[in-house]
Amino acid sequence: MTGAPHSHPTQAVVLAGGQGSRLRPYTDDRPKPMVEIPGTGTPIIGHQLNWLAEEGVTDVVISCGHLAEVLQDWLDQAQLPLRVTTVVETEPLGRGGGLKYAAGSLPRPDEPWYATNGDIWTRFPLREMAAFHDERDAAATLALARPRIPWGAVETDAFGHVLDFIEAPPSPYLINAGVYVFAATFAELLPARGDHERTTFPRLARERRLAGYPLPQGSYWRAIETAKDLAEAAEEMAAHGR
Repeated sequence: MTGAPHSHPTQAVVLAGGQGSRLRPYTDDRPKPMVEIPGTGTPIIGHQLNWLAEEGVTDVVISCGHLAEVLQDWLDQAQLPLRVTTVVETEPLGRGGGLKYAAGSLPRPDEPWYATNGDIWTRFPLREMAAFHDERDAAATLALARPRIPWGAVETDAFGHVLDFIEAPPSPYLINAGVYVFAATFAELLPARGDHERTTFPRLARERRLAGYPLPQGSYWRAIETAKDLAEAAEEMAAHGR
């Protein structure tokens, strides 16, 4: 087990190098984490950094790629609640390679760390996730979300009679929510190039060293992938005063 019981990480990596092609034209002149949630005046990365700071994180390494200078310029001018370092991938390394490269700049390599994808906008108690990770002595723990299916569902009986219509029901499956807790040694298990979700995670799962933390009931979670996601996030902000 890494660190004292129920200690929580104070450092994190944010993967912010993606092209964001499904968010065009918003991403024509900025990386996806720099897209603003309408009505907030703050880009996705700003919301993420505020949340991480609220959860006790003091140092963040941001892995940049596409239009890195736009993100770096914003970071230079913003009033940030924690210390931020950026690293730039000069060639695409994949998500696993990007994580490994960024982890090399974490200030405390012998301590555990959080990571999140740069297009995730969420609020839940990270410290509780870190305690869950510690209790299972896991090498890695991923947050699990239950998204709503974007279509209406039709419920039928065994004879084919339609019983009900259910608008945007929750998925019967949990998905990777793009937020992680990693043991200090996890970076050594990552590929220098490629996707950890196809290499490192399956291996850890076979070894029972990978844990899954279901987001608490009522937690806010959304992946910002399309213009529709942006609009819906803004509506939810207005409705819940987030």
